[in-house]
Amino acid sequence: MHDTQLVDPFGRRITYLRLSVTDRCDFRCTYCMSEDMVFTPRAQILTLEELYSVADAFIGLGVKRIRITGGEPLVRKNLLSLLQRLGARSELEDLAITTNGSQLHEMAADLRAAGVRRLNVSIDSLRRERFAAFTRRDKLDQVLAGIDAALAAGFERIKLNTVVQTGRNDDEVLELVEYAVARGLDVSFIEEMPLGNITSHRREQTFCSSDVVRARIEARYPLVRSSHVTGGPSRYWQVAGSGSRVGFISPHSHNFCGDCNRVRVTAEGKLVLCLGHDNALDLRALMRAHPGDGERLRNALLKALQLKPERHHFDADEQVQVIRFMSMTGG
Repeated sequence: MHDTQLVDPFGRRITYLRLSVTDRCDFRCTYCMSEDMVFTPRAQILTLEELYSVADAFIGLGVKRIRITGGEPLVRKNLLSLLQRLGARSELEDLAITTNGSQLHEMAADLRAAGVRRLNVSIDSLRRERFAAFTRRDKLDQVLAGIDAALAAGFERIKLNTVVQTGRNDDEVLELVEYAVARGLDVSFIEEMPLGNITSHRREQTFCSSDVVRARIEARYPLVRSSHVTGGPSRYWQVAGSGSRVGFISPHSHNFCGDCNRVRVTAEGKLVLCLGHDNALDLRALMRAHPGDGERLRNALLKALQLKPERHHFDADEQVQVIRFMSMTGG
């Protein structure tokens, strides 16, 4: 164990790593990627061994929470072997996955056995035709079956993630809360982030603020402010009289950078210090030039962290500044 900790120039301690294991996905969500995405050649994607080396370096520097992301992480071959190694690390307080839910009906029990404690399932509609329009895939029934399988597998928490868009799915907010409360799930509503050039809609016209969403929910469900934190940017409210929490991720209306405790590593090994900036360190090149040199990797992480910016600057009606699609960094 190393005493050195990851602390950025603004005194924020980094304890949370979001690790993307693939940029590939079996959906084509309209706000995330284009229908004809060109994915990164497999040789440029980190191997499972390299992904573990990255995680190991971060754990050695005090990271306590790791979230596995994609693309869709569950389409990565042999992912369970990586999860089992991470699940065995006693230093980790939390091993979680963000998924679109398409593979959960088959994999939920194995994921839980590997040591995954929490699941986030991205779902933007409970209506079949609308779900198909969002994802460009008609698989809502499969995703709902996956959520049921995850409940049966006994995860500590299962959370739905919904990107809310005015005129597209904002009329489903109460349905999603009702669905979550009935099953003891949590749900987070997310303001769309301006990442990657998209053609399906104009973001300034579909933007829906967290304050609007919360007011709509509170008209039916009393919400009590919660002190619950997961290491991510959600601000949580307890649904009175239930075990469910409602979270709001508000990069526009309530900037959450002041207590940012996380960094991301993309599937091709780029260390992204902030979702709203293009600055990145190429960990793949470093590891392939110096295989097995964990000390060099840790030192590179410590040095890179000194470049972490204080905050992002997202505006719904401005031009996209970050040309990286969400599928590369997993949110």
